[in-house]
Amino acid sequence: QAQLVESGGGLVQAGGSLRLSCAASGSIFNINAMGWYRQAPGKQRDLVAAIINGGTTHYVDSVKGRFTISRDNAKNAVYLQMNSLKPEDTAVYYCHALIRSGSDYSDYWGQGTQVTVSS
Repeated sequence: QAQLVESGGGLVQAGGSLRLSCAASGSIFNINAMGWYRQAPGKQRDLVAAIINGGTTHYVDSVKGRFTISRDNAKNAVYLQMNSLKPEDTAVYYCHALIRSGSDYSDYWGQGTQVTVSS
């Protein structure tokens, strides 16, 4: 089994920046994709950004040019640099990883970290 631990959320004014971090630990043979999702009150959890093993990245249109996802394979970690934050970015942000601990890959989720952007 593996675990994901997140850090870096908080309260920031519109236009500000935050950096989220997520580290995977435990029984890990390989990590395929890692990414960040967010869930605002009353809404579903949606993908924000993802990065796969080869380094290819994907962003939802609303964060392109403002958010940057990066990965440190040696640390089994993924980061989300969030710049030019807007009130609509307010949500609980969840780290996700596709990890092979045994014979198959499984989805793992972090505990979530609150990001609040004030106007």
